[in-house]
Amino acid sequence: MFKKPFSFDGRIGRAEYFFSYAASWTTLLGLHIATFTIRWGILFVFAGCIPLIWLMLAQGVKRCHDTDNSGWLQLIPGFFFWMMFAAGDPESNKYGPNPK
Repeated sequence: MFKKPFSFDGRIGRAEYFFSYAASWTTLLGLHIATFTIRWGILFVFAGCIPLIWLMLAQGVKRCHDTDNSGWLQLIPGFFFWMMFAAGDPESNKYGPNPK
């Protein structure tokens, strides 16, 4: 689990997608709280958001690949709910072997 989290190649399952998404939002919440409690907190938010956005995009692309779809589909509003609950391909597909 969590092999190459910032890479856009390969496939991940529902659990890894959920945990990475939850960890990203928790970290983002912590960064926003830091904005109000630390004098230079806004710099932490801007510096911290870049890797978090990259992580969420990379994990979303890999989850789309698990369902044999293009990673561009994650840009559809609300599509991440479908990615959390949809089963992946049980066999290998053009994006790689089954992550299980």
